[in-house]
Amino acid sequence: MDQLFVVLKSSVVQLAGRWLPEGALPFVSMGLTIAAIAAAAPVIMMYLTWLERKIIARMQNRLGPNRVGLYGLAQPLADGLKMLIKEDIVPEGADRLVHSLAPVVAVVPALLVFAVLPFGRNMIAADLNVGLLYFLAVSSISSYAIFMGGWASRNKFSLLGAMRGVAQIISYEVPSVLSVVVVIMVAGTLSMGGIVEAQASRWFVFTPWGFVAALIFFLSGVAEVNRTPFDMPEAESEIVAGFHTEYSGMKFALWYMAEFLEAFAISAFTVTLFLGGWQGPAIPLWWVLFGSVCLVATARTIPSVLRVLGVVACVGSGVVAYLANEAVPSWAWFLAKTYGLVFVLVWFRGTLPRLRVDQLMGLAWKFFLPLTLINIASAALWVAMPGPSGGVLAGALLILSGWWLIRLNNPAPLQPRTYLFVE
Repeated sequence: MDQLFVVLKSSVVQLAGRWLPEGALPFVSMGLTIAAIAAAAPVIMMYLTWLERKIIARMQNRLGPNRVGLYGLAQPLADGLKMLIKEDIVPEGADRLVHSLAPVVAVVPALLVFAVLPFGRNMIAADLNVGLLYFLAVSSISSYAIFMGGWASRNKFSLLGAMRGVAQIISYEVPSVLSVVVVIMVAGTLSMGGIVEAQASRWFVFTPWGFVAALIFFLSGVAEVNRTPFDMPEAESEIVAGFHTEYSGMKFALWYMAEFLEAFAISAFTVTLFLGGWQGPAIPLWWVLFGSVCLVATARTIPSVLRVLGVVACVGSGVVAYLANEAVPSWAWFLAKTYGLVFVLVWFRGTLPRLRVDQLMGLAWKFFLPLTLINIASAALWVAMPGPSGGVLAGALLILSGWWLIRLNNPAPLQPRTYLFVE
């Protein structure tokens, strides 16, 4: 099971080798990888929207989508069809070319970062020796797309949202990039696969510098993709809908797709850099499959026929996994961790209010930036002094620095107002 997708790809390439010359097989392999990413991306986006609506509905004591398909699972398909048939409206006086290009420019980088994402053991499209640098470079292109969309719309609210978005992305890119410096220092490589392998004995998040870096990287990523509570570019109470106010139909859907794919990518790269990537405990797969029998058997809203078929499928798969002595696949661990962080993103949206713009920018420049620089020093202590003493010193440095930064940035308490009346 662990190498299921790798074996499937190899089998297809070998099958193609019967009719194609040997020199064409690398292109077949690349084509299969590109096709898999291109097919998976829309599915990930559609069902992230479904997942977000379901989770927030439960937080608000609602049901969420439940009309189209079982558990509302066909709702994303209905939404996609609706977007396809909606009219594409371009404002009078807008730059039509740039207005049309902007959502495409937003989606392409969101797809390209999947090329260096290790979904499992031996499951990385391109294991570049500069994979981390590639991710940081490609992900920064989104600021151009946002400004293109806002400027080309010929709408003051769109332009204000675009300017906010660019300022926010650039501000949070600085601590985001600096936070991964500690990973490079300890792992000694820029390869995403190499970084995961470096966490074989201990995930980086379980070190003082790794915990701080993971927190800063994840929160900076949330800010870069304009998710709550950092969604100032789309502040509907102030600027309608921000940079995509003048978009409709499939163009609007592309903006939405870019946001959700980037949110998934941020969660996935946080897992890769700090949470061990595809690595996890060697839990027998049949435990998970037999445990899922209880979930399927007690799902009252599933029709009885499907419930019986689901129980039979889980039991059969569990027996096969038991006989084969299979552990939980590496790609299953990776997806479980990633969707755990996606849940945190949705939790933020259902819980936290939007930050003010001064709070948002101050958090990046006055707290995250100095803390990442101090974190680099703590990682250097960790590397220079292996053992408990280095860990204690690194942890003490970060705790004291964090406390000092909080006190330094804490605003003065409000004083009672005094009123001067004209005689």
